[in-house]
Amino acid sequence: MRLLLVEDDEKLASFVVNGFRQAGFAVDRAADGETGLDLALSESYDVCVIDIMLPGLDGLSLIEEMRRKKKNTPVIILSAKRSVEDRVKGLQIGSDDYLVKPFSFSELLARVYALMRRTRAGQEITKITVGDLSLDLVTREVFYGNRKIDLQPREFSLLEYLMRNNNRVLSKTMIMEHVWDYSFDPQTNVVDVLVCRLRKKIEEAEPKKQIIHTIRGVGYVLKPS
Repeated sequence: MRLLLVEDDEKLASFVVNGFRQAGFAVDRAADGETGLDLALSESYDVCVIDIMLPGLDGLSLIEEMRRKKKNTPVIILSAKRSVEDRVKGLQIGSDDYLVKPFSFSELLARVYALMRRTRAGQEITKITVGDLSLDLVTREVFYGNRKIDLQPREFSLLEYLMRNNNRVLSKTMIMEHVWDYSFDPQTNVVDVLVCRLRKKIEEAEPKKQIIHTIRGVGYVLKPS
C-alpha cells in the first residue's frame, strides 16, 4: 500500500508518516503543493492525504488539478477549517473525505482503510486468490487452504503485491518502491529479509509447497501450486 502525504507542518508530517509506516504503508511526503501535485500525477498511490493550507499551490487547487488531469486516486483532506461550508467545498472539488485538525492518528488510519475498502469494493476486488492462497483486503486475513497465516503489515503488503502480479517476476526495486518508498537505500537487503520472513510463514502453513521463487539477479515471483 502506497500513500502520499502533502503537509507542510514538519512535526505533524513526521508523526503521520511514522504512523503510516508502522501500519505497513510506503509513504511519500511533499511539503508544498507543487511538489505534491508532481508526485500525485507521476506516481501511483492507493490514497492521498492532503492539507489545504500549503505553500504555493493550495490543497484545493491541487485536488482540482488532479481531477482535471483524470487522476482518480482517493483523497482525504486535512484542514483546520471546520465549518460545514468548508467541508462541502472540499468534497465538491473532488476529495473523498474531510478530516478536521486536530485529529487522532487512529481515526485518520481508519478513514484511509475505509476509503480503500470503498474504492476496491467499487472495483469488486475485496479478496485475492492464487492457488490455495487467499488474501482478504477487508479483514486483512490470509489463508493457505484452511490454515490461517498471521502477517505483519509490511508482510501483508508484500504478499498482496506478489499475488496481484502472480507469475510475473518483480524486481527488488519494484518491490521496494511499492512496499517502502524512495527514501530507502536500494543497496540494502531489506527486500531479501522481508521475502525470507514471508516465505517462512507460508511454508510453515504448507511445508511441502514453495510458491515464492527467487529469480537470481532479477527478483522474485509468486507461482500458484
